[in-house]
Amino acid sequence: MSRPCPFSTPTMTRSDLVELLANRFGQLTHRDAEFAVKAILDAMNDALVAGHRIEIRGFGSFSINRRPPRMGRNPRSGESVAIPEKRVPHFKPGKALREAVDRRTADTLAPGEVDKRRA
Repeated sequence: MSRPCPFSTPTMTRSDLVELLANRFGQLTHRDAEFAVKAILDAMNDALVAGHRIEIRGFGSFSINRRPPRMGRNPRSGESVAIPEKRVPHFKPGKALREAVDRRTADTLAPGEVDKRRA
C-alpha cells in the first residue's frame, strides 16, 4: 500500500490494488491486473452514470442519491443563493463488510487508545 500518513489511516490506491492482484494471482501479469481493475471501475462508472444501482453481495451497493435544490447563503456577502439539484454517488456497505470492519477496527486499537465511536 501507499506510504502511511501518521495522522490518518493508510490509503489503498488504484496502483496498490493492481499490485495486490498481480501478486495474489501469479498467472496474472501486472499489465493484465491493471487492465482488469480499469475494466471493472469503468463498468461501475458507466452503470452509475446511466443511473443504475450496483449490488455486490457481501460487499455493498452503489447507487445515486438525489440532493434536492435548496436555498443557501453566501458566507461572505450574506445574500441568498439558489443551489441547484445534484445527483451524487453513494455507497452502502453490506452487513458482512460492516461487521468485518467493526471487528478489525476494534482489534487494531493501540493500547490505551479509545474507540471514539464507542466513547
